[in-house]
Amino acid sequence: MSDVFEFIQSNVHDHDVKQMCTVLEAPKSSYYDWKKKKPSKRQSENKRLNRLISGIYFENKGIYGAPKIHKILVGRGENLSLKKVQILMRKLGLRSVTLKKYKPGKQAKVKSEGRKNLLNQDFTTTSINQKWVTDITYIHTLKDGWIYLSTIQDLHTKKVIGWKFGKQMTKELVIETLDHALLHQTPSENLIIHSDLGSQYTSEAYEAKLNELNIRHSFSRKGCPYDNAVSNRFTPHSKKKKSIHQKRMKTLKLLI
Repeated sequence: MSDVFEFIQSNVHDHDVKQMCTVLEAPKSSYYDWKKKKPSKRQSENKRLNRLISGIYFENKGIYGAPKIHKILVGRGENLSLKKVQILMRKLGLRSVTLKKYKPGKQAKVKSEGRKNLLNQDFTTTSINQKWVTDITYIHTLKDGWIYLSTIQDLHTKKVIGWKFGKQMTKELVIETLDHALLHQTPSENLIIHSDLGSQYTSEAYEAKLNELNIRHSFSRKGCPYDNAVSNRFTPHSKKKKSIHQKRMKTLKLLI
C-alpha cells in the first residue's frame, strides 16, 4: 500500500487526493497517517524515481512502456536497471496503452427502402436547429470494457448539443441522447436529423419519437460514409485513440 501512497503523494499537485484515493481504493485516513511517517532512504529513493517515471509516462500520454522510460532515465544520468523500472511501474499501475481491437456486434439487417437521404450531403445552414447529425462511437475503459458515446451535433454551430454514454448500443441510448438535446434546444419547423441505417435509429420507438416532435429523419446510404461526413469528423478513430483512449479511463462512471 505504501507504493500506492507514494504515487498519490507524487501527483498531489495535479490531482485531487480524495479522488485518487477513491480510484485507487486507498483509505484517505491511511494515506495521511503514512504521510506523517518519516520515510526510509530506500523509500525516499523510490519516491523520487516514481516521480520521474510518472512524469515521463504521463508526458507521453501513456504510450511509453518500461524499456523506453528506462532508456530516457539512463540518458538523464540515472543509474538503475530495466527490471527496477518494470517493478516500480507495476506497483504504480502504469503500463503502455494497448487496446483490444474493437469488434462490433452483429447488427440486425435493416431495409433501406423508403428511408430517404433528405440531407443529400448538403451541410449548409442559415441558423441553428435546422439540421442535426447523430452518431454512435465507442470508447475503451479499464473496468467496463467498450462503452458507447451517442451524440447529436448541430450543423450550424458544429457543436454537440446532446450526448449520452451507455454500456450497450440500444434504441434507448439514442432516444435519451435526443431527449438531452431537447433540454436546451427547440427544433425548428423543418428540422432534419440525419443518421446511418443502424437498428437503433430505424427502430419503431425512435421513429415514433421523431414523428411526435415533427422532426424529419434523413438516412445515409448504405456503404457511403460521405453522407454523414460531418459527424464522422467529430470522432475519427485516430483522434479517439490519441485523446480519449490514452487517458486510460478506469470506468464508465468517470465519463458520466
